[in-house]
Amino acid sequence: MNRTSFRTIVAPSVAVLALSISLSACGAGNETDTASGSDTGSSETTGLSGDLNGAGASSQEKAQGAWATGFQGMNDGNVTVNYDPVGSGDGRTNFISGGVSFAGSDSYLNDDEGELSAAKERCNGEDPIEVPAYVSPIAVAFNLEGVDALNLDADTIAQIFDGKITKWNDPAIADQNPDADLPDEDITPVHRSDDSGTTKNFTDYLGKASDSWPYEAEDAFPVKGGEAAEGTSGVISAISGGTGTIGYADESQVGDLSVVSVKVGEEYVAPSAEGAALVVESSPAAEGRADVDMAVDIDRETTEAGAYPVVLLSYLIACQTYEDQAEADLVKGYLSYIVSDEGQQAAAEEAGSAPLSSSVAERAQGIVEGISAG
Repeated sequence: MNRTSFRTIVAPSVAVLALSISLSACGAGNETDTASGSDTGSSETTGLSGDLNGAGASSQEKAQGAWATGFQGMNDGNVTVNYDPVGSGDGRTNFISGGVSFAGSDSYLNDDEGELSAAKERCNGEDPIEVPAYVSPIAVAFNLEGVDALNLDADTIAQIFDGKITKWNDPAIADQNPDADLPDEDITPVHRSDDSGTTKNFTDYLGKASDSWPYEAEDAFPVKGGEAAEGTSGVISAISGGTGTIGYADESQVGDLSVVSVKVGEEYVAPSAEGAALVVESSPAAEGRADVDMAVDIDRETTEAGAYPVVLLSYLIACQTYEDQAEADLVKGYLSYIVSDEGQQAAAEEAGSAPLSSSVAERAQGIVEGISAG
């Protein structure tokens, strides 16, 4: 098991508003203030102790580390926070089974396979909480000798990952990259082997932004062939260790790998926190959700200048009510810190994510504030 464990204590709560994503705060990880305007540092939760266990999206791993480290600096280390980056699908499964107190997920709960109903049952018949915690671009990263950057439209990316374009010097790639020295070399697409919200977001983009992807958006990658790797780190390792490889992963973890600029309207846009924020900001809330559910349907077909539609909006999933008071206090305090000004800035600096705006953070904070024991 790949578990990230940190000694932390939990922080306070603040107020409420509506949903949008910050553009002013997402530009750089080294800025000293954010747009959310929510504070931490109250003494109300500094007496907590015990273990808090969560699991889920590997895309959140760096951010979860930053959040836990932030707690460590705020307290005496009386709480142990364990986050297991097993992937969004397993995280949701573990939460529904009661194995963890909260989950991180790159896709929201739905009832295609009964997950939303099962989560409601796990939460004593109440609607589960889903609040955004982490906004980040998904990079299409590649490793091809002599080529440092590529421009690709959605149709070309779809055909590469569907095994229809198999050579790097294919005309579909060459026509968009006239200055690149493309070799007559096989393409090795790399995808996730585990159920993953990153996969669901990536295949959602391919299905909506291209005419060449015949599959539904799913946590499991739908195409056989290529190379499969477990978790974000596994995908990055497979791309880095191969030749002619290409894959998809949270942009914060691609390191020195080259990345694709995707076609948006008439421009090619590289992955960035700003571009991710632009897309999420203009995307509608999912229909038919409970008041404690902030699920969003991402607009993958945007043509807005500078927008980057290959994006994941990663959520925290929890219950409104827990049987144990100590567990309720820990979940409430930890999630409060994550959506706070300080927590969001910590993730931006560590993982390059786009901090939540004031309206998102305050609405999320108001939802989290309602967590209680009963």
